[in-house]
Amino acid sequence: MSLKCLGTAAFALWVIVAPGCSIRKFAINKLGDAFSETGSTFASDDDPDLIKDAAPFSLKLIESLLAETPHHSGLLLAAASGFTQYAYAFVQQDADELEARDLAAATALRDRARRLYLRARDYGLRGLDAAHPGLSAALRANPKRAAQIARKGDVAALYWTAASWAGAIALSKDKPELVADLPRVEAMMDRALELDGRFGEGAIHSFLITYEMSRQGKAGDPTTRSRQHFERAWELSRGQQAAPLVALAEAVTVQKQDVKEFESLLNRALAIDADAHSASRLINQVMQRRARWLLSRKEELFLIPAP
Repeated sequence: MSLKCLGTAAFALWVIVAPGCSIRKFAINKLGDAFSETGSTFASDDDPDLIKDAAPFSLKLIESLLAETPHHSGLLLAAASGFTQYAYAFVQQDADELEARDLAAATALRDRARRLYLRARDYGLRGLDAAHPGLSAALRANPKRAAQIARKGDVAALYWTAASWAGAIALSKDKPELVADLPRVEAMMDRALELDGRFGEGAIHSFLITYEMSRQGKAGDPTTRSRQHFERAWELSRGQQAAPLVALAEAVTVQKQDVKEFESLLNRALAIDADAHSASRLINQVMQRRARWLLSRKEELFLIPAP
C-alpha cells in the first residue's frame, strides 16, 4: 500500500469516529473517489502476498464507510471489484492448489470464495440501483430488457457485478437456484461489451473467452467465438496481459484436448514480463501463478498417451 493509501486509510478511520454528522458525511463522500483509486495502487504492486494481507483491511474499511453512506457509488464499486478480485486471486486459487492434498480444506475455501463473490455481487447490484433505481429487481424479472437501461458510465459496475455473480455460480453446481441466475450474468456482460468493449484493456473479452464455451442458445461454434474474444482481448491488452492466454488454455484447449496449444499458451503467459506494464503487474503475477498450476496438472487434464 502506498503512502497515499495509508494516509487515506488513516483519514478514513478519523472520519468514522469524528463527531459532527455534516462533517463526516462530507468527508466520506470525498473518500469514495479516493478508495476507488486504491485498486490501481494494489494492481501495480509486485508483492501478491503483501496485497493478500493488506486487502482485507481496505475492504473492511470500505464496508465501514458504506455503513455511513450506503448509496455512495464509488465505494460500492470499490467493494464489488475488491471482493471479486480478492476471492479469485487469494481464496479460489488457494483452494484449487490445495485440493490434491486436502479436499476438505479446499472445499471450505471454495465455500468462502462463493460467499465473497456473493458479497461483491450484492455491492455491485446496490451500485447499479444507486444509478438506476429498481434495476436489480428488473434484472431478475427480464434480464435482457433491464440491462438496456445501463449506460456507458455503468460499464465497470456491470462488469464487476457480472464477474462476481459468475464466480459464485461456478462454485455452486449443487445450488440450482444460483445457477438459474446465469441469464442475469449474461445480460449484464453482453450489455457491458456493447457499451464499451475496450473496458479494462479487454477484460470483458477475457471473461467471454471462458463464458462462450458454455453459453446456451447462441448459434455458431463456441470455440470460434472464444477465439475471437481472445484475439480482441490480446489486441486491447497490447500483448501485455497473461489473462487471455490462460483463459484460452483453460477453457478451450482442455476441452479440445489440444495439449500442444495448452503448453504453448501457458508458456507464452509465463514469458510475459510482469514488470513491463505496471498497471497489470499484480494480475499478471496472479495469472502466471495459475499458469504454473495448470501446467503441473497436465497429466490430469489431458489423456496423454504413455511413451
